Amino acid sequence: MARFAYGGQALLEGVLMRGPDAIGVAVRGPDGRIFVAREPLASLLHRNRFARAPFFRGLVVLYETLVVGTRWLMRSGSIAAASDGVAMGRAAVALTLLLTLGLAIGLFVLLPLFLSQIATPDQFGSGQAFLEHLVEGLIRVAIFVGYLLVVSRSAEIRRVFQYHGAEHMAIHALEHDDPLTLERIRRHPTAHPRCGTEFLVVFIVVSILAFSLLAGQELAISIIGRIALIPVIASVSYELLRWGARHRQNWWIRWLFLPGIWLQAITTKQPDDSMIEVAVASLREALAANQEVPPEGSLDPAREPIPDLRKLADDQARTTGVEPSVSGAMIDSAPDRPADGSVGAKVEDVGQGR
Repeated sequence: MARFAYGGQALLEGVLMRGPDAIGVAVRGPDGRIFVAREPLASLLHRNRFARAPFFRGLVVLYETLVVGTRWLMRSGSIAAASDGVAMGRAAVALTLLLTLGLAIGLFVLLPLFLSQIATPDQFGSGQAFLEHLVEGLIRVAIFVGYLLVVSRSAEIRRVFQYHGAEHMAIHALEHDDPLTLERIRRHPTAHPRCGTEFLVVFIVVSILAFSLLAGQELAISIIGRIALIPVIASVSYELLRWGARHRQNWWIRWLFLPGIWLQAITTKQPDDSMIEVAVASLREALAANQEVPPEGSLDPAREPIPDLRKLADDQARTTGVEPSVSGAMIDSAPDRPADGSVGAKVEDVGQGR
């Protein structure tokens, strides 16, 4: 069995798998081929003892996951479409992250605060602050679940959720030392106790408790205090998720974390066989990059290194008869490859995590 708890994330028509020292990525191209890449991790967790300390490691992992996950999510979209292969530099990734975080804070942190003040009549005296906080928590949960239900109706997002399920099923198989085959992988559930969805559930619960410290404060203090508490809530939530995953054999721990499993019924879906093949290809790349081998008898999908996006677009154009729309000046070129044909791209200035 692998010695490290592998993790990952779904991409657009692909999967990213993370090991202790490197990641593996696999993306299904528009012509059905599987394209793969490996990247060594330059994580701060490897270089700084302070970064590995409890309550600090969670912030490092979350930051690295957001940065690298966003970069590969964008690149996977270009590969899957084989067009519009615009290079995403650090500035573009940073801007995307800032906009995403700003939207998340506004939608899930500040909007429930404003709505709770509007929805709660000012006539409860000393119980007013508690009632507003209770209503705020209920609104936050409703917005979060409602958001997931709405986006899950999109056909494209549903496919991402299917790849999400394939990622979890493949990791389950690896953790049980099962061969990575279609038959054995399908025996495992799409939900996983270390899922980011479960982290978000824990985050919301912890935020309700933490924001109770600000109940009854002026609006400006409530807003600033909530934003300031977000890193604290994230670090505590990460530690709780790690603790819950380690003790999941206890029935009361499983019961405590059940809402996160339930919610994965929305964020993960049963994949088709081609999606499981992509997950296996990604996991095999991650295992190889970390000097590990898959269980004996595992599937070994045909795959090839990620090509230059112009070449991929030209191949697609010859197949479909449609001229490629990739701008030659803005191609996100494939990384340099060693002579042995393996993919050895350098991670940018940040590491990666789940």
